[in-house]
Amino acid sequence: MSKSPTERTRVKRMHENAKYDTALIHAILDAQPMCTVGYSFKGLPYVTPTLQWREGNHIYWHGSAASRMLEACEETQVCVNVTIFDGMVMARSAFEHSCNYRSVMAFGTAHKVIHRDDKEARLKSMVETLFPGRWDMLRPMKEKELKATTILGLELNEVSAKVRSGPPIDDTDDYALPIWAGVIPLQTVALQAVDDPRLIAGLVVPDHVAKFKIG
Repeated sequence: MSKSPTERTRVKRMHENAKYDTALIHAILDAQPMCTVGYSFKGLPYVTPTLQWREGNHIYWHGSAASRMLEACEETQVCVNVTIFDGMVMARSAFEHSCNYRSVMAFGTAHKVIHRDDKEARLKSMVETLFPGRWDMLRPMKEKELKATTILGLELNEVSAKVRSGPPIDDTDDYALPIWAGVIPLQTVALQAVDDPRLIAGLVVPDHVAKFKIG
């Protein structure tokens, strides 16, 4: 299934890298929790990094109820971007140097999650999406914590992906030049978990931490 591109999501530059396939868009969102949210505040443009998670055809992000970003985004148009950086593409000319990446751009009106039970369900989903099995290990959320948290959601109706992979694409004559060309692969790797210095003695790293991966 593919998303029909709109005027905002239709990729015009390097359009051959455009992807409108829903499964691919979801896979990129699921692989990279870090996003940037673009919005306007008092007539000025801002971009704020935060964590996102996907539930079906929606993505969500959260923060302090006092957050300027969340206040500015509520019930207004936003642009959310997720990018996975996969490599540096080294060509035989400076002009053809590039990078390999997978990215998603989503537009729409951000909506606020209002009801208490819905907020808790969304927060549980965030934790379980990143660390399956962790929510039930944690102490229950306090009411004041829920009240201090704002969650915004965005339906993925106006969204597209852009993907670049593979070797450099040089001018035909340049392939004969004695210049190294290729790809420097890049990857985000989760390192070994570090214990909190105030951890109770005898506790071991749970599987959902030891097996955590990103990208």
